[in-house]
Amino acid sequence: MIPDDHDLIRRRQRSRSLVLAVLLGALVVLIFAVSIVKIQQGMK
Repeated sequence: MIPDDHDLIRRRQRSRSLVLAVLLGALVVLIFAVSIVKIQQGMK
């Protein structure tokens, strides 16, 4: 492989990692929000 190929592979890996991180973060926020709503409904 030439160095340009390595750079291209690293950029693709980085973009995939960022997408995965955003999706995981969104999942955590969603689960947290659902938990808060359930706790509030139980208090009424």
